[in-house]
Amino acid sequence: MEPFLLNEDHLTLSAFDALIKSERKVILGDAVVSKVNICYKYLQEKLRSNEDLIYGVNTGFGSLCNTKISESDLTRLQENLIRSHACGLGERVPDFLVKRMLLLKVIGLSKGHSGVQVETVNRLLFFYNHNIFPLVYQQGSLGASGDLAPLAHLCLPLIGEGEVVFEGKVHPSSDVNEKFNLSPIELRAKEGLALLNGTQYDGRLSPFQSNVNEIRKQKGQVEIARQFLTLLEGSTMASQPKEHVQDPYSFRCIPQVHGASLDAINYASQIFENEINAVTDNPTIFPETDEIVSAGNFHGQPLAITMDFLAIAVAELASISERRIYKLISGTRGLPPFLISNSGLNSGFMIVQYTCASIVSQNKQLCTPASVDTIDSSQGQEDHVSMGANAATKLFRVVENSISVISMEIFTAAQAFEFRQPCHSSVEVTKLFEGFREQVKFVSEDANASIAMNQSIRFVKSKLKD
Repeated sequence: MEPFLLNEDHLTLSAFDALIKSERKVILGDAVVSKVNICYKYLQEKLRSNEDLIYGVNTGFGSLCNTKISESDLTRLQENLIRSHACGLGERVPDFLVKRMLLLKVIGLSKGHSGVQVETVNRLLFFYNHNIFPLVYQQGSLGASGDLAPLAHLCLPLIGEGEVVFEGKVHPSSDVNEKFNLSPIELRAKEGLALLNGTQYDGRLSPFQSNVNEIRKQKGQVEIARQFLTLLEGSTMASQPKEHVQDPYSFRCIPQVHGASLDAINYASQIFENEINAVTDNPTIFPETDEIVSAGNFHGQPLAITMDFLAIAVAELASISERRIYKLISGTRGLPPFLISNSGLNSGFMIVQYTCASIVSQNKQLCTPASVDTIDSSQGQEDHVSMGANAATKLFRVVENSISVISMEIFTAAQAFEFRQPCHSSVEVTKLFEGFREQVKFVSEDANASIAMNQSIRFVKSKLKD
């Protein structure tokens, strides 16, 4: 059977599934090899030609992102990353899914934006083509920086560690490497990070630039990134040099999180528009064909499922908003603790964040789907119901809750904005701030916070009406 040539074409879900089932071997096309090589050489040259900190390449990981790593330790850094992150627990991921994981990782690395060696990609393909399946465990992923623990287990065999399933039996990966005369891969700068990643309050702009968002292929993400770049155009606050290599997720991942919610909102809009224009009664009458049809267009499932989905999407906007509030009051990066002078005597915005945390927690409870909770009625005739009305009332509360949290973020951000003077933001942000300050004053000392909080909510709701 002819091998499948992996090239730059978009691979549909059906084509991906068909490829897996075909048992065809997969090889990298020349264009893909060229892109991977170009990116790898670029990164190596970048490291040789300047001393800039590049996250995960010559720095530590996570909160250690500002710790510089010496050139002699770069390979060890990447290997240690994989070893330390192999913390999976629970049941094994079935081999048929591990095979898909191998191919998905190859596809992502083959785009030429990860800085890896072709040798590394080909080793993953070797495992795929020879049905060598690393032992991966189901527990341990947060689905944020990538599926870190599962992917660490997936990639341990690249450096000759961990275990694999081959010919139905579990073996140390070193034994299988010896069988096929494979030497462990010597990971170069960033390779461990690339293998594990997969799916500032002054704010870096780089997470919003078009190229990094377009390669994710998610429409909402691209749109949110574009909107934020436009919104922040001309901001000296955003463009000034940064002391930190990267921002927390709640700032850096705005395109990804807000974008996913935008996609869900757009989907819901389509479903609701269809419903506005639909016939939903019963029986349905067709004079032109002399038919009276008893059917089920009255069933609310399309709306119930969509409203459950929409509640989750809106709740996530509030959830990440609360995290930004938490970072703003944390007393770091030049901002005073709780955004108040003389903190200790004053508690400032401490309890504002408490309130938001409480609301976000309630949203989580409200996001339990109503549409799965069918109850038999009418002596079994109506034996599956949508609970769409319950989904709607829950959604309404989630929306109101989320408006409150986002209003508190504007309240908190405006307070932080004052401590950043004389730096200025963009024209649009400054205009928003000035409008806000006409209704909600700067907090110089502790007072009844609920007054300003409700003023903030009224401000946001007035903008939503506009």
